[in-house]
Amino acid sequence: MTEPLHPFHRYVALGDSFTEGIGDPDPNAPGGVRGWADRVAEVLARCADDFAYANLAVRGKLIRQIADDQVDAALALEPDLITISAGGNDVIRPGTDPDEIGAIFDDVIARLSVADATIVVFTGVDVGFSPVFRPLRGKVAIYNENVRVVAGRRGCLVADQWGLKDVQDQRVWSADRLHMNPLGHHAVARMVLDTLGVPHDLRPAEPEPLPPRTWRQARAEDLSWAAEYFVPWIVRRVRGVSSGDHRLPKRPEPAPVTVAGDEDAAM
Repeated sequence: MTEPLHPFHRYVALGDSFTEGIGDPDPNAPGGVRGWADRVAEVLARCADDFAYANLAVRGKLIRQIADDQVDAALALEPDLITISAGGNDVIRPGTDPDEIGAIFDDVIARLSVADATIVVFTGVDVGFSPVFRPLRGKVAIYNENVRVVAGRRGCLVADQWGLKDVQDQRVWSADRLHMNPLGHHAVARMVLDTLGVPHDLRPAEPEPLPPRTWRQARAEDLSWAAEYFVPWIVRRVRGVSSGDHRLPKRPEPAPVTVAGDEDAAM
């Protein structure tokens, strides 16, 4: 009998827009987005006839909302694999404390640990490459250290986005500069599968080179970005609303996964 390539049969993903798959549009996917978690599930499904996948992530959610809305729901699904990326929306908010966010994260992982499942957690991206988020680099680094401590204490695997050089490149990010595009989600999917030790055929993807820009063109793009994305984000913060308000998870129940064809292995 052939040895199975992985031991997982029921995968549940928790988190915010990153895990929901924002930035990776797919009209054929639930919710109209694919994302790294769907890509991981597609690979895992190839090796297990009874594999099922649920994605409870909802865009815009803060870590307390994830704790309140997704943890118990995930446990009720009896997963043997859990991924959770939480705290990113908290870290980028002005005045938040990465140590306080880390303490909430520790409580979340403690609750999830009763499932006796493999748990994968994520560090934040090294934002040093981004003019917009570079000032937050130290705050992200502190939060990442808290994530690593929690992972060590709770026996979690760490998907290390901080060390993932492939996503430290403007070419793998969407126009909003906050969400990865399909290339970025593809790179994260490869990293997660490697973290799990699951063999796969997802090949590194090469983004197109950025066209040369003058200083004036770059500043014009910055102003356009601010008007289209940053100002509305600030307005939502002031009003206390979120892009995820009243939205439901795209895959609330474990279900079989449609396995992408061989042509998707490179993307």
